[in-house]
Amino acid sequence: MKIYILSAEANLYSTRRLVEAATLRGHQAQVVNHTKCHVMMEQGKPQIIYQGAALERPDAIIPRIGASVTFFGTAVVRQFEMLKVLTANSSQGILQSRDKLRTMQLLSRVGLAIPKTVFAKFPKDKEVDDLIKRIGGTPVVIKLLEGTQGLGVMLAETPQAAKSTIEAFSGLKANILIQEFIKEAGGADIRAFVVGGEVVGAMRRQGKEGEFRSNLHRGGKSTVLELSQEEKMAAVGAARAVGLSVAGVDMLPSARGPLILEVNSSPGLEGIEGATQKDIAGKIIEFLELSLKKPKNV
Repeated sequence: MKIYILSAEANLYSTRRLVEAATLRGHQAQVVNHTKCHVMMEQGKPQIIYQGAALERPDAIIPRIGASVTFFGTAVVRQFEMLKVLTANSSQGILQSRDKLRTMQLLSRVGLAIPKTVFAKFPKDKEVDDLIKRIGGTPVVIKLLEGTQGLGVMLAETPQAAKSTIEAFSGLKANILIQEFIKEAGGADIRAFVVGGEVVGAMRRQGKEGEFRSNLHRGGKSTVLELSQEEKMAAVGAARAVGLSVAGVDMLPSARGPLILEVNSSPGLEGIEGATQKDIAGKIIEFLELSLKKPKNV
């Protein structure tokens, strides 16, 4: 099988592990920098130009699209889809997961548990007071719609702090979500790694002291975790709702069960493989193998 790993950084841990896992299973793996691709369209002949030549059609691709190039990256993935190439994640799934509002709407629609969340266009002081009451009072979490790795996520301890933060973002014309704060989570969350409708690994991430965000990029620590059946079902359901076959699903433990926070289309492999000591990259390659073997009408 010929596999392209769409990644702007060939030396990243996740990219290297995917190449290694594919090679160990006897496949030909090539890193293609999607930001350097040119999408060529003409009648009945979609092409992708890379390094001065038309890319040979692969059997499958694994998109590792950074948030800052979502629009262009998904255009490249879509071009491969036009060529009927198997993709670990669809362009539509990637786009939906990158939009935090769309993700919350999809999860809510299928009945999955999420923190109470409000989206409003530049609310005024009195409106902010009402919205805060509707999600249970302060503290509240305020999120930029397209933040990643804990960036663009703030905790407002008081109504006045929330108003000041929202006013600042309104001045920048930035879209935000206002979300209830789950105190009992204690600065910890759960990352479940889903591949092909199955949880293949999970870890508990604990934020450093004084930090409510648990992201490893923010100094959080990870430990292996065995999920309950309820948590597994929530993670698999979340990935399915957003349209991803490969996903990192972030959940908060709460008094009312696991609450879905986010669904990531390009989850990092270093933290989950380090915590679980599992070959997660190999699971992704195995998923592609099985998908290619399925009859086309299945």
